[in-house]
Amino acid sequence: MRMDLIQPFIGSLDTVLAEMMKTPPKIVDLTMEEDGYRKKGAAALVCFRGQVEGRVILDMEPRAAAHVASILSEGEVDPAEPLVLEAVCELANMVIGNAVTQLNDKGFEFKVFPPERVTQDQFEKAGQDSEATILCFETPSGNVHLNISMQYHQRRANERLPVAVV
Repeated sequence: MRMDLIQPFIGSLDTVLAEMMKTPPKIVDLTMEEDGYRKKGAAALVCFRGQVEGRVILDMEPRAAAHVASILSEGEVDPAEPLVLEAVCELANMVIGNAVTQLNDKGFEFKVFPPERVTQDQFEKAGQDSEATILCFETPSGNVHLNISMQYHQRRANERLPVAVV
């Protein structure tokens, strides 16, 4: 997996979490997996198609997700409330938006789909067909996991090159 594709997501999550939680998170684990992924809490999935293809899963332990929901709603939120999953999707929007801007600035072309809630079945299938980089960010409210599986299709980039006509 190309580091220039995943670095914007790592940096963006780090920045957004630090701003929201008022303390910088710490990356405590980095793994590469090819098997299915076990869900840790509330999660959102964002898919990409085009020159860059793949997906990013933002998975938050319940306490961390509830904390983010409390910040976004400006009130106390119980981890079991449906608002928590909405907050995780909104956090995913913030992170993906920042990262996509950086990738677009570097000339990558792709379509981003809106975040969607992730079921355990989707998690188990998430890593079966590709390798994923999984980072664990430690925050005072709990861990946040970033599961990234992306690839760059040079072939598609070449298909868009102008052709000389003689």
